[in-house]
Amino acid sequence: MPKFAANLSMMFTEVPFLDRFAAASEAGFTAVEFLFPYEHSPEVVQSKASAAGVQVTLFNMPAGDWNLGERGIACIPGREEEFRAGVAKALTYATHLGTGSLHAMAGIVPQGVDPKACRITLIENLKYAAAELAKHNITLLLEAINTRDMPGFSVSTQMDSYSVCTAVNAANLKMQMDLYHMQVMEGDLATKLKYFAPHCGHIQIAGCPERNEPDTGEVRYEYLYRLLDDLGYKGWLGCEYRPAGKTTDGLGWMQAFVSASKA
Repeated sequence: MPKFAANLSMMFTEVPFLDRFAAASEAGFTAVEFLFPYEHSPEVVQSKASAAGVQVTLFNMPAGDWNLGERGIACIPGREEEFRAGVAKALTYATHLGTGSLHAMAGIVPQGVDPKACRITLIENLKYAAAELAKHNITLLLEAINTRDMPGFSVSTQMDSYSVCTAVNAANLKMQMDLYHMQVMEGDLATKLKYFAPHCGHIQIAGCPERNEPDTGEVRYEYLYRLLDDLGYKGWLGCEYRPAGKTTDGLGWMQAFVSASKA
């Protein structure tokens, strides 16, 4: 049976970030993920997660200046020292929170920069990050993100993500497979899940194309949940979607699935 983790950057936004841990717990979640915790100290975030009784499964390393449109710096030549500082910062939070996976956003290829140079930079940065995370038994994740939502993103397909992971050749580097992004770019979700299952470290879900609740749109998640069980996937399913209305009003998809699974 799939295990669902609430994404606190997109869900429960009716309340401030630090209050979303309790809100997720009250809604029935036992695990959470989010984009970034860095506006708050690791001690404060840890206390909120512990008080709510939820596990923090995943968050992103620092990704550059988000307000200026940066979406990761791992592929950008000349930002290597900043990337390494971000690895250290993320590890400080991960060790406080007991988080087993960290995502390094590859980033958008800057205008005028050779994409080949960006790919070399990405690979070398991921080699460094994987080695640092391995010291703490933490998995490093690389996600393919669709170029409709993030034009110019440097890793946008599952085969592209797999190729980078293969080039890095680190045992603790895995693919973060977001089924919303995959559907936008490629479709054929079931076949890709089967093919890349041995290399998958985390899965995220959302309805497509609107990125609302997973029971909306064109993807039949109930079929994919059964497939993931058949494939032996034991990880979390990160609910990285934008609720169409109040978060709790849209959780019928999860409640119905859990009830059916217990029947």
